[in-house]
Amino acid sequence: MFAAYAARIDRDQPLSGLELGERPEPEARPGWTTVNVKAASLNHHDLWSLRGVGLGEESLPMILGCDAAGIDEDGNEVVVHSVIGQSGHGVGPREPRSILTERYQGTFAEQVTVPSWNLLPKPKELSFEEAACLPTAWLTAYRMLFTNAGVRPGDSVLVQGAGGGVATAAIVLGAAAGLRVLATSRDEAKRVRAVELGAEGAYEPGERLPRRVDAVIETVGAATWSHSVKSLKPGGTLVISGATSGPNPKAAELNRIFFLELKVVGSTMGGKDELEDLLSFCAARGVRPVIDSVLPLDRAREGFEKMAGGDLFGKVVLTV
Repeated sequence: MFAAYAARIDRDQPLSGLELGERPEPEARPGWTTVNVKAASLNHHDLWSLRGVGLGEESLPMILGCDAAGIDEDGNEVVVHSVIGQSGHGVGPREPRSILTERYQGTFAEQVTVPSWNLLPKPKELSFEEAACLPTAWLTAYRMLFTNAGVRPGDSVLVQGAGGGVATAAIVLGAAAGLRVLATSRDEAKRVRAVELGAEGAYEPGERLPRRVDAVIETVGAATWSHSVKSLKPGGTLVISGATSGPNPKAAELNRIFFLELKVVGSTMGGKDELEDLLSFCAARGVRPVIDSVLPLDRAREGFEKMAGGDLFGKVVLTV
């Protein structure tokens, strides 16, 4: 079957290890189901895999891709939850949880096999392309906002780095849930787009905001950390799920954190139940993932280059 896969690890030039070509079809396993992939979406996790983060040389070649929507063996339209081993279903009792492509072949292929427990019905309201955007970036944003930030309708939220998958999802989901969303981006066009998607205002990174916020959604890391901490109300919550600009900020702002009793919460992905809630929320509220571009699988390299260069707003989707 045709697939996009990591053939080599290169920390400095990750795309040099990306190959497109034939790979073996997945083998049947007890308790697992094979899905005919209709659409899959890119995440920064895929670039990190090509750099060797979470993926070792001994696991190569590895088909990339965490997210997918498709048709299962019984003809059902399904969405793949990409966290394997979270519940013990389909794996040994002592196996730690992992994300697809860390241990198991991913979704950038004509077929993928996952534990049957990991499949959820695709809402009829969502296309395959839209549904394929949800299991990683959008699920991460959903958990950050509604589980870990604990915000309620009417609360204010700052989303750093509008344009990225998680940040874009947080803007759309927050606005749909009645939050007062502010956003930042270095790019003027992305700031305009953030407002179009529901943000009350969009600002340059580090720019003084019109008011402090109840929570900050942080995926940028070092470049925006200080601004995120300084933007919070006393008792506010900073939720972080990534550090695309690096993990070591120049100033940790510890004095401000303890004096204002701020909360810093780490957040990674989300559970199957949260993905089910997210699918239902999108279907019921008419919320749709922001898609930057849709490409056929044989043009996957274009999508990777777009993501690596930061030249996107929303998700890149690959269709099979």
